[in-house]
Amino acid sequence: MLTLNINYVPSYEITEALGIVEANTIQAKHIGKDILSGFKTLVGGHLEEYEQMMTESRAGAKQEIIKKAEALGADAIINIRYSSSSVMQGAAEVLCYGTAVKIKKI
Repeated sequence: MLTLNINYVPSYEITEALGIVEANTIQAKHIGKDILSGFKTLVGGHLEEYEQMMTESRAGAKQEIIKKAEALGADAIINIRYSSSSVMQGAAEVLCYGTAVKIKKI
């Protein structure tokens, strides 16, 4: 599945827009990693635990929109966007959405 964050596919014509595909994931780290990250916020430093959590969340949400686009018979998803928000302390939601399209080579 071709995935792009632009609203066209270079060298292809969009023959049909199948609709918006969207998915969200909500993840939290366990208490031990929350405590470790809490200490890092006091002294400063890279919060690898939360970075990993967000990376996993984005990947999971993207995989979900790919599954949904494939179910619609899409060849590509264009204009992919991500949004994130804090659900509660230590937990974050990632929303991924885009437009599923059929394409043909020009």
